[in-house]
Amino acid sequence: MTELRRRKVARGKGSIRNGLHKNVNGAHEGLPALLQGVSLQQLFLNGFGVFMCLYLGYKHASYMKIIHETQTWFSNIKEVEREISFRTESGLYYSYYKTMVLAPSITDGLHQITHDNVTEHPDTINILERMNIYQEVILSIMYRILPIKSWVEPVYFYLNSVWGLHAMLIWALFATSWMLSGSWLAGILAACFYIFNKVDTTRVEYVVPLRESFSLPFLWVQIAAISFFFRPNLTLVKEKLCIWIIFVSTFLFCLVWCMGTRYDSTKEGKVHQFIFLLQASALFGVWVLDMIPPRKVRVVFYAQAASLIITSIMQYINLMIFGSLVMSFIPASLLLMYFKGEELQPCSIPSRLFKAVFYCVSVLVLMLLFNTAIKILINIEADEHIFKFILSKFSIDHARDFDSKLYLCIDAFVRLPFDTFERLTKGVVFPFYVATHLVLLVVLFISVLQNWSNNVHETENIKDHPSIKKTHLLSNRPELAFHAVCGVFFGGLAMSTLRMKYLWTPYMCILASFGVSDLKMWKAVLTQLKTQGTMVQIVRHFSTLLTLVALLTVALPPALKELEELKEFWDPDTVALMEWINKDTPQDASFTGSMQLLAGVKLCTGRPITNHPHYEDKKLRLKTKELMQIYGRRTPKDIHEIMKKNKANYMILEDSICLAHTEDGCRLPDIIDFDNGVLPELVKPEPNLVRSSVPRFCDVIRHDGSDFTRYFKKVFTNRTFRVHKVL
Repeated sequence: MTELRRRKVARGKGSIRNGLHKNVNGAHEGLPALLQGVSLQQLFLNGFGVFMCLYLGYKHASYMKIIHETQTWFSNIKEVEREISFRTESGLYYSYYKTMVLAPSITDGLHQITHDNVTEHPDTINILERMNIYQEVILSIMYRILPIKSWVEPVYFYLNSVWGLHAMLIWALFATSWMLSGSWLAGILAACFYIFNKVDTTRVEYVVPLRESFSLPFLWVQIAAISFFFRPNLTLVKEKLCIWIIFVSTFLFCLVWCMGTRYDSTKEGKVHQFIFLLQASALFGVWVLDMIPPRKVRVVFYAQAASLIITSIMQYINLMIFGSLVMSFIPASLLLMYFKGEELQPCSIPSRLFKAVFYCVSVLVLMLLFNTAIKILINIEADEHIFKFILSKFSIDHARDFDSKLYLCIDAFVRLPFDTFERLTKGVVFPFYVATHLVLLVVLFISVLQNWSNNVHETENIKDHPSIKKTHLLSNRPELAFHAVCGVFFGGLAMSTLRMKYLWTPYMCILASFGVSDLKMWKAVLTQLKTQGTMVQIVRHFSTLLTLVALLTVALPPALKELEELKEFWDPDTVALMEWINKDTPQDASFTGSMQLLAGVKLCTGRPITNHPHYEDKKLRLKTKELMQIYGRRTPKDIHEIMKKNKANYMILEDSICLAHTEDGCRLPDIIDFDNGVLPELVKPEPNLVRSSVPRFCDVIRHDGSDFTRYFKKVFTNRTFRVHKVL
């Protein structure tokens, strides 16, 4: 059983403590100059803000690296332990990086990946077509061609690349908060909110190779670029630069974390297409409310559609992308935008409201029609299990099939627990976020009413001049409307699905810091107290610094204490299993077992495996369900026939799965029983389920009865695993 234990040899602590203290230096240094309006001083202040942005990103990357080291002692453990620490799906992805690095040449490595007969033995598949592993390919090629092999190990180049991307994520959050509020102190606050609430904002230090570790930084770069792009009165050069950044970041997000679903031992599946769908819905929403010019909304739609299409081509025409809901939502939205036209026509508010509802209903109907037509035309069935799961999750259907139960039993798909809000409140960010987002929604509501009442839609051609009457509260800040709506969608997704909180909590950090530091908000508040001018700036920056001090007072001591808890990765049973496979089995021997374990078998031993955690392809799902009968109530003859059919030479059984005790019907053996129409042992009777007299295969085979020894031979055993050779 894998666990983290205290190290027998303590490491030095002083450098870690000192390194973290540097995160907060400099926040006070720029305050006096901020209150002066001299352009040279402002240039210096902006330069210092950029420096703090870069510095905090670097310190965050260093912090994640240190946490990863203190939790695993990665620099000291054996290579096989390092690879085992990349659990389940993470290990599967890293194995392709390892394949490319160890191949005789780049060309040979690419051939091994595009003609892979190890991942889904005995089938040969194209990994680039089936999985989004371009990041592993790119990093492996970079490692091979850069002159760094003599002083950087391949695994550290991989890890440091991910830490670097998360430095970029901090830069994006910092820049977005700075742009929205006009103060780089807000950027510092947003970065610190994110760093010191890391339990709920990121998990990169624990699951480095997961797709989200590569993709989320690009998502927040895209959101930062959209924030600037939606501003009115941009120069042509700035607008083109924003469009370029939006297209590139959107494409990279798609490429490294695109459509599909997976299953891993941490019981976290992913439904990626809904991220873009929610963002597209937010874009459509601000267009319907006439807050953002249609031309700019179309640009982002084009970026999304083009990125998805190019990604599909790079994945050898991945049809699942074309069958995703967002690829139907975008043309439906563009069609409605075409019919509505560019200008806001004179109309009463009730009529305007009716039209908004009509457009929202129409886009949903058109999306479903387009999606159904596309799936019929290109015969897509690979994602049907996602929608069956969604119907079951929201109690619209009661599914008991293998796929639906597998996802329904994943902890990450439960609703967001209340203790998340307790932690975020203790981390200071949540109260400020709630207040800011509520105010933004009220301002958005008032702005929509004002805009509709005036029957005027401000365009980019109107110059920002005091003599021009603003048509509504958000005339000069339409990007806030987008963030208000998008934050609601991301929050709704996170509330319904625990796993998706990592999309919402960075938004909390941005909006909370914006609410504390925004100049116009403080002007509106202090004007009621007859306070203006320099005093508004003083109160604004003092409030930001006070919030930052409160955050550091609460969060810094636990963070430093965590760095002092030096642990070590410890999983001797899995290490023994991998070493036995490497030593005592042929190189071409194939293995079957749980999805999560087989990913490690492939990474650590290079042996062929029959199934894996990348649970997307329909054929693979059916094959996995068949192979998992080893945990069901089946006869030895049945299991032997399944093993022979799939050409498996060895079968690995885990007592942690076979003997798990739970009454909620979420053990893997229970899921197999439900799918087979059998009532599990500890589950209350349900319609159409019967008790079975056939004993559970994984449990009875341990006794080596004569009915089993004619088909299987036990060749390895320890406290956790039993390996049986298929005769």
